[in-house]
Amino acid sequence: MHPHLHTKENAGCDEIIAALDACHARGFLVKATGMCNGVKRDVTKCLRAERVERMRKHREPALVKRAEIKQMFKDIDANS
Repeated sequence: MHPHLHTKENAGCDEIIAALDACHARGFLVKATGMCNGVKRDVTKCLRAERVERMRKHREPALVKRAEIKQMFKDIDANS
């Protein structure tokens, strides 16, 4: 399963998502026989790349904040 496709976080994958939508619009038999699997694989790869980039971007501030919190608890323990 994949997350909702048409969101601002997935803006970099719009062309591939549109291709998947077009493939699905061709009918049930096309989907059922696996004719859209290649496009779906491309969508999955693109979504993963977007997610990895978001994680990389948010990781550094999270590490800084975690270090600050650890320091605060050390100060509290030292002063109690």
